[in-house]
Amino acid sequence: MSAAPANSLSSINHIVVLMLENRSFDHMLGFLYADAGNVSPAGQPFEGLKGTETNPGTGGTDPVAVFKIQPATASTYYMPGADPGEGYTATNSQLFGSNTAPTPPVATNQGFVTNFAYTLGWEAKENYTILAGTVANDIMGIHTPETLPVLSALARGFAVCDYWYGSAPTETLPNRAFVHAATSQGHMDDKTKTFTAATIYTSLTKQNVSWKIYGYDADPLTRQTFTDLTGLADTFFGEFSNFQSDAASGSLPAYSFLEPSWGSTGNSQHPNYDVALGEQFLHDVYYALRNGPAWNQTLLIVTYDEHGGCYDHVPPPSGATPPDSSAGEYGFDFTRFGPRVPTLLISPLIPAGTVFRVPQGSVPFDHTSVLKTVEQRWSIPALSARDAAAPDVAAVLSLATARTDDPLSGVVVPVSSGTNPSANRPSHLQEVYADLVSRLPVPDAQQGTHRPTPKLETGYDYDRYIKERLTAWKASRNKAKPAK
Repeated sequence: MSAAPANSLSSINHIVVLMLENRSFDHMLGFLYADAGNVSPAGQPFEGLKGTETNPGTGGTDPVAVFKIQPATASTYYMPGADPGEGYTATNSQLFGSNTAPTPPVATNQGFVTNFAYTLGWEAKENYTILAGTVANDIMGIHTPETLPVLSALARGFAVCDYWYGSAPTETLPNRAFVHAATSQGHMDDKTKTFTAATIYTSLTKQNVSWKIYGYDADPLTRQTFTDLTGLADTFFGEFSNFQSDAASGSLPAYSFLEPSWGSTGNSQHPNYDVALGEQFLHDVYYALRNGPAWNQTLLIVTYDEHGGCYDHVPPPSGATPPDSSAGEYGFDFTRFGPRVPTLLISPLIPAGTVFRVPQGSVPFDHTSVLKTVEQRWSIPALSARDAAAPDVAAVLSLATARTDDPLSGVVVPVSSGTNPSANRPSHLQEVYADLVSRLPVPDAQQGTHRPTPKLETGYDYDRYIKERLTAWKASRNKAKPAK
């Protein structure tokens, strides 16, 4: 199904975005319609896998073909067994076979096995957690509808976008910056933890449109990564339990953004954490909305911030519009998109079996298409040149009458039978979060307001420190407010 500007978003009063972590389109959905020759039930072509796709083996060994991750094994939900390379140079290696992009940047996507071999080597030396028995060829493992029944049933039951790209060919924080602010301000790695660009939330406030950002079991990390959000009232932020109650009571804001839990035992689906926990999270988000009174006026967008080094066979295109005049790190000019990521559009106003893409030759979907859709719905100006050029997803809402069937009816949420290889090791984003909250102005006994992050060792240590620091910061803020 192709996007058409004639369709309207006027029937939608609530847009909800769930952004998960670091998985490519093929890795999660490549075999979605393999049983039907990569054609959806609606007769639409689907850019999935044939099963014959390969990458060169390491050291001149035989090519490695994609293979199906088998259900009910100890490793099923921890594949590919380690954290693949995901930064700019690693992504170049995966796409071009070189740490630097050629001119012109024509990708072949033939470097995934080689790059994973390199990554496994240095991670072993640095004592990263690697699932026992993991080898470079495992990067070609692909989930199936049998291993991901929730994601797959929703993709089949509503709409899947098979040409939705990360906004930049690099790691998490720059791509998340694009979904909030339509720019990463030139940043191309996670070393920069905060952004000063204006966000969509400031624009929504100016238009008197309600919004809220929900963390999973703590304040959202997003609040600390954007300077125009950190100091706002606590009422703009919540946890997933608040989202569930807001949905149930019909008090969801116009725009909601959901984060997963960031720890290694959480539900973000970051490799090599338990993907089954993310299936449960997706199930819970869907039913919170479906069982609420505003379901018929709701659009849920499920996407992933970046590919996380997982295999995908489609070369990401050039022709992206640079968001602004910011000079890019690594000399990157922001005219290339990142690899494909799984993206679903879920609403009772969407026909089942929809494969949704823009017409050939058009600007493709990327994370700023979320912003463009919000901007179109509530008459908000673009934040940057990137979202100004992006297509929206309005045309997917093609039904005049809301459906009443439930594509998840009878679907059983999977549970991993394996042991988490990362156990209680802190995650990268927990480390980012701890550093950010250490900077919050919380007066201490010496009347100072900034303390270095204490020595933290386990994921539990990080979670506890983050929550304690946030609690103290909120208390000091409330204490500082003048009495009314």
